[in-house]
Amino acid sequence: MPARRRLLGAAVTAAACLGAQALSDTAAATSADEVVSRGVTIPTFYNPPATLPTANGMLIRSEPLPLALSLPGLGGPLPGRATRLMYKSTDSNGQPMAVTGAYIEPTAAWKGDGPRPLVAVAPGTMGQGDQCAASMGLEHPLTLNGQTVSVGYEDLAIYRLLAQGVAVVVTDYAGLGATDRLHTYVNRVDEGHAVLDGVRAARSVNGASVTTASRVGLFGYSQGGGATAAAAELQSSYAPDVTLAGTYAGAPPADLTSVTKAVDGSELAGALGWSLSGFLQSDPSLKPIAEAHLNAAGKAALADLSTMCVGDALFGYGYAKSTKWTTDGRSVNDIIAATPALQAFLDSQRIGTRKPSGPVRLATGVSDNLVPHGQARQLAVDWCKKGADVTYKAVVLPNVGSALLNHFAPLLTDQGDAISWLTDRLSGKRAAANCWSLPAQP
Repeated sequence: MPARRRLLGAAVTAAACLGAQALSDTAAATSADEVVSRGVTIPTFYNPPATLPTANGMLIRSEPLPLALSLPGLGGPLPGRATRLMYKSTDSNGQPMAVTGAYIEPTAAWKGDGPRPLVAVAPGTMGQGDQCAASMGLEHPLTLNGQTVSVGYEDLAIYRLLAQGVAVVVTDYAGLGATDRLHTYVNRVDEGHAVLDGVRAARSVNGASVTTASRVGLFGYSQGGGATAAAAELQSSYAPDVTLAGTYAGAPPADLTSVTKAVDGSELAGALGWSLSGFLQSDPSLKPIAEAHLNAAGKAALADLSTMCVGDALFGYGYAKSTKWTTDGRSVNDIIAATPALQAFLDSQRIGTRKPSGPVRLATGVSDNLVPHGQARQLAVDWCKKGADVTYKAVVLPNVGSALLNHFAPLLTDQGDAISWLTDRLSGKRAAANCWSLPAQP
């Protein structure tokens, strides 16, 4: 299949999952407080204040959030009432940061055991531009203005959870939405903290039915799977007040050395740029290394990608190779392998060195060659060796010749089973861990 048709097919597949709401060209900023990213004016809500609260998870501000896909119902709007959030968290350098997101109080009743539970949804890859934030995707499932293309594909999982009577909090992560910093893409600590503090923030939303007595689950695929996996590992030390009933980690990028090699030259090669920019944001000491190895084209690509969403990157940088971005023609992965400081940073991002809290369901597509199956399976092995309660699911689908579709297909085919597994945990049912079966599973 020609490259252009593959990219178009992937974009259409994602959009078809949710329906679409097109945006017209956004007017230029009218005040100094407004930020415009690729023609989209970011609401001033997303501008963090100069001073943040001291407590992690404390709400900084909130406001009603209109859901684009909503219907009137006898008990209230379906699937529920949404609130836009900004809350305080702590980044990987121990510094305070503001994180945005959304809380949705479902209209449907919870029919499981115990009080209404809460699930924190960690979005998959959205991009690095503020307009790509998942909370904005709830209001505008498709942003299409001639300058940017963003699809709120996580809306599907969110609505399926709400239909079960489960309350949902969605995080936008560090710097995705919040306009004061760059999104630190796949930084495990930033993402894990944002997920856990989202749970804390949801408990204090005005009108929320969830409390500290509500069971808590985590749900994420791809970047989101890495975020929930990291959150499960960090929970005991960072958020002991957030007891986890269950965590779903789908296609987690646990080993970034393996993942950066896989995305290079793929349809989603732009993710390599997001990763590099995020690394430099998290550890400024790496900037001289980047300065020495990136040529003008590489520096321009990183700057360009820093305001892009997934759709933009697919069409703008699909199949790009990092050998075109470096001064000596080596790939980024080869440079990482030859540079101890870069190796050490990626090693610090490795998920699987700690035992996760609570039961975890880890799913990975056996044909996934974008977020490689092998490194995700290894995470299950690593966790099992630590005595974790792991339910491993190998999603067997054929290789369709597109790395992006090989990665995206398990998200859809396994989503129903993943939600069923998680709602069982939220009802207090015991998980049937299967670490014993890993040697016989692909």
